[in-house]
Amino acid sequence: MGRRALRKIDPVLDLSRNLRTFEQLPRPWNPEALFGRGGPVELEVGSGKGLFLRTAAAAHPEINYLGVEIAPRYARFAAAGLAKRSLTNAIVAIAHVGDVFDQLLPDESLAAIHIYFPDPWWKRRHQKRRIINEPFVRQLERTLRFGGSLHFWSDVEEYFDLTLKLLAEHTRLEGPLPVPEATPTHDMDYRTHFERRTRLHGQQVYRAEFRKAARSGDRPILRDDSATIA
Repeated sequence: MGRRALRKIDPVLDLSRNLRTFEQLPRPWNPEALFGRGGPVELEVGSGKGLFLRTAAAAHPEINYLGVEIAPRYARFAAAGLAKRSLTNAIVAIAHVGDVFDQLLPDESLAAIHIYFPDPWWKRRHQKRRIINEPFVRQLERTLRFGGSLHFWSDVEEYFDLTLKLLAEHTRLEGPLPVPEATPTHDMDYRTHFERRTRLHGQQVYRAEFRKAARSGDRPILRDDSATIA
């Protein structure tokens, strides 16, 4: 399923609080400089239209969310959704997520990483473009803080199984932990727009969670994600 056309953004909206380019992200990495406050940071790989960022930021105002979206028009659309709701604890960066991990994020800097429905690059000759590969899963483990979690969902069973294999072979993350499918309570009660479309078309969604084991003496990260954020 390809991406649908986006609605026009209200030109009155000020996106400056919720939108950054890669060049505008702080160097060295400094969450307080980016969000204007301290607190845990969770990162979403490929924010699309921004449904997850909007609903997660509203549900967990104590957490800072960074969405990384390579397509400028989708990044602006997601940022507009945040600005419209005055959600100051979430920012969308127009960037390639590989650059963010490789050049910006230090070890143990993220409380959670969210990867929902990454592009499967169906043609065999294009599959080398898939974001999830051996170097990338090592970056996921490196940047997760102890006790942090990785959330990975896909509608492509082959890609899902390959990702689980890569995580098992090249990281020490604990999992996969089962993630039950939540029953939506309203029309937009889904983790992302893509999950909504997939499930409304009667297609399977494959879900898994992984965790970076806490060190002895660390306080575990406890947060109720049992229900779908919406």
